[in-house]
Amino acid sequence: MTFDVVISGGRVLDGTGAPAFRADIGITGERITAVGRLDPATAGQVIDATGRLVMPGFVDCHAHGDALVFDPQVQLAALRQGVTTFVLGQDGLSYAPGSAATVGYATRYFAAVNGVHPFLDDFPDGAASVADLLAGYDRATALNTAYLLPHGTIRYDVMGAAPGEPSPEQLARMLAHVERGLAEGAVGLSSGLEYLPGRNASSAELAALCRPLGALPYVTHMRAYGAGAGVGMAEVVEIAGASGAPVHVSHLHGPADVLLPLVQGALDREVDLTFDTYPYLRGSTILAMIVLPPQVPAAEVDRALDVLESSSLADWWPTLDGLWPRLTVSHAPGEEWAEGLTIVEAAGRKGVAPAEFCRRLLVDTRLEAGCVVARPDEGPEGEESVRRMLRHPAHTGGSDGIYVGGHPHPRGWGAFARFLGVHVRELGDWTWEQAAVHLAAHPARRFGLLDRGLLRPGMVADVVVVDPATVADLATYAAPRTPATGISEVLVSGTRVLSHGALTGHTPGRALRPTA
Repeated sequence: MTFDVVISGGRVLDGTGAPAFRADIGITGERITAVGRLDPATAGQVIDATGRLVMPGFVDCHAHGDALVFDPQVQLAALRQGVTTFVLGQDGLSYAPGSAATVGYATRYFAAVNGVHPFLDDFPDGAASVADLLAGYDRATALNTAYLLPHGTIRYDVMGAAPGEPSPEQLARMLAHVERGLAEGAVGLSSGLEYLPGRNASSAELAALCRPLGALPYVTHMRAYGAGAGVGMAEVVEIAGASGAPVHVSHLHGPADVLLPLVQGALDREVDLTFDTYPYLRGSTILAMIVLPPQVPAAEVDRALDVLESSSLADWWPTLDGLWPRLTVSHAPGEEWAEGLTIVEAAGRKGVAPAEFCRRLLVDTRLEAGCVVARPDEGPEGEESVRRMLRHPAHTGGSDGIYVGGHPHPRGWGAFARFLGVHVRELGDWTWEQAAVHLAAHPARRFGLLDRGLLRPGMVADVVVVDPATVADLATYAAPRTPATGISEVLVSGTRVLSHGALTGHTPGRALRPTA
């Protein structure tokens, strides 16, 4: 038997949780065709994995690469951590499906998270379907992409920024978007219930839109996290019960003493529930979501700016005095000098109060500012909560990587390498075998990508070669755009996309659809 590629001499972690075993991996075309003792002379290309681990490519269950997955530096950031697949369309907001006006809204409102898609002009009449978006990703990047239908985008396309319940006709139109998007290849439905317009939706609306999902998940940025996560999880359970849909909770962070009983309570009620976390104690999002009160119409930029130019928030700003030192500016178009500074530090340079600086920053960037935020539970207890959460069998890995801005959160460059270097090698929270399950096999199954996530004959050859002694995250809050180390060889669909730690320039990444 001859092969296009043989990965020889490594210890294989096949994704099943079985102990590592010495074997070679033979690849022909896009697929693994043999696992065992193979003759390297039968291969067109040989990758020597002696002394290293061979693992299935990792699935980042929560990545904001919707626009920037085309950027080679973002591809490098992911591949150097072993990530071969991004699950996009997160938090209920992305570019499809919808009219040109909807695409414009999703781009503008979430610009500090997703960025601007470089090929929007290629969409017919400026509108975008799921099929259009997936076609644009296919073989255009080194990474695979899977796409969640974003509830907020769908709601905006039907109802605009209007609050309240949809009419029966409006709900039917939203449901038609969901059904068409699933037919075109979406791997689930996402919601962002702290963003607009998602936070206007009721659980009844969300349950109705989840009913067509079948085995695919409802993926939710809940309405409340941390100490208030009981509110969010109660809604998750309600939606799952009313729709029958599996549920995946995004970036489930906070005190483990609060969260783990909520997770177990949902499982005890027979909710098919999984969740993702990233191994950091700070978050990142759009500044407007963190600092503006609900009455500010942030979904309508011009109206929101009118409010910010008035004095109507004078009673609100003082309530945030404890927040300002915990906010670091990550993205500030036109005010790049402030990126990497806390609101307090930036305000000091301007000689104004933190609230006034924040107000002006939102006005000057037209709400496009982004931030990194230190959570109140940061400290030894927070680190222990991170460890306890990721050890739960319902856990999967997600970076929540945001690649926009001059000073983003380091998680997009380091989360998966940190899982391996810190939580496997140093702390022993997982075995290496368990890491392959949490980061590859489990998420692949969750999103219906049944021909990935395992190293077996017949599976697609998304393969990562890991040096267990050196894999580590190097990105920090001070230097967030630093690629990880310890992973220098990666294949996507059988093609070598990372060689000796550098991009090869090949773009075999596929726009993935659920496997029948």
